[in-house]
Amino acid sequence: MDTRQLAAFCEVVERKSFSQAAERLGVTQPAVSLQVRALEKRLGAKLLDRSGRRVEPTEAGHRLYRAAQRMLAIEGQLLEEVTGAEQGELRGEFALGASTGPGGTVVPVLLCEFAREHPDLSVALSVSDTNHVIEQVADRELELGVVGAAPRHRGVVFEPFFRDEVILVCPAAHRFAGRTVMLDDLREETLILMQEGAGVRQVIEEELRRAGVRLRDLGVRLELGLQESVKSAVAAGFGITFISRTGVEAELAAGTLASARVKGLEPSREISLVRAAGRSPTRAAEAFVEFSRSRLPA
Repeated sequence: MDTRQLAAFCEVVERKSFSQAAERLGVTQPAVSLQVRALEKRLGAKLLDRSGRRVEPTEAGHRLYRAAQRMLAIEGQLLEEVTGAEQGELRGEFALGASTGPGGTVVPVLLCEFAREHPDLSVALSVSDTNHVIEQVADRELELGVVGAAPRHRGVVFEPFFRDEVILVCPAAHRFAGRTVMLDDLREETLILMQEGAGVRQVIEEELRRAGVRLRDLGVRLELGLQESVKSAVAAGFGITFISRTGVEAELAAGTLASARVKGLEPSREISLVRAAGRSPTRAAEAFVEFSRSRLPA
């Protein structure tokens, strides 16, 4: 039922005049008359008695007036709630996924700061490898992802978020510590890799291809899952690894790990936002992205 017709009818009942109702509604008197006639036709009943000096509701009109007041009140409440949700504090839930690099360092801090500014919003972060995060976003299990690589996928779209340097890391007392080494030098060491699907691994594989080297040419014997696993193994002296700088900044500062450069390699990666193709972002997602960009380096 058209609530505009109900509103016009109620105004006529309350003002007992078509002209005053039209003035109140900011429309012409013929427009109000058309609305009421359309309502009477829809209901198959005469709603107003126009025979006297004042317009009065019929018995059916009285019943409709009481019901219409309730409907219009509900409509007003609904509009207020929806409008308030669009303009007021963020509420509800916001589910975000991240690969292990950004998900272990930058993203948790951003999410905690964001949640502190929006206490009525519940946030949840899940951390896994890049490919899994992308699949979750494509399947709409997650609204937004933050990943360290952007492989082709028809179900998602990527956009730049921030840049991250990938470095070679070794134990603090290792012969590589603080040095620039050659690619061939890596063949003499135990190179520990993250699992397939990890963003850092994809970046290193691409960087090596550009240098004319395949990963398997380096005699990799250890694949130990994701960032925390390889970092622990290197700290324990079992080898060296390529890893996100943001993932080891604390260890580098404490002197428990050291970094090295490989001549001819300048690995870095674009940390990307990933969204489901064709999905309209929620206010929470847009607010988080805007909040994060204001705090991340350009």
